[in-house]
Amino acid sequence: MSNTSNSNLIESFYSWYRGALRHPKWRWAIILGTAFYLVSPIDISPDIIPIIGWLDDGILATLLVTELSSLAMDYLKKGKDDTTTVADAEDTIDVDVEVV
Repeated sequence: MSNTSNSNLIESFYSWYRGALRHPKWRWAIILGTAFYLVSPIDISPDIIPIIGWLDDGILATLLVTELSSLAMDYLKKGKDDTTTVADAEDTIDVDVEVV
């Protein structure tokens, strides 16, 4: 496999993972699936092999933490932007309602 195809494969997986994690319908399935993969003895590269066996787990854990922290920051930032301020007295419109 050439370096270009490896790069495309990694970019494709990253794009898919990020998109799936940001989709509300699939978010918990991806989080739980990733957690299960990290604790599962069945891996792409077995954990018995030093360094290489831990590499896929480390990359996936880093990707999960990075994306979850990005989602949390977006959520917190959006929450701050949606805050409402109390209008000044000169901007307030008084409305009289008569009940008939």
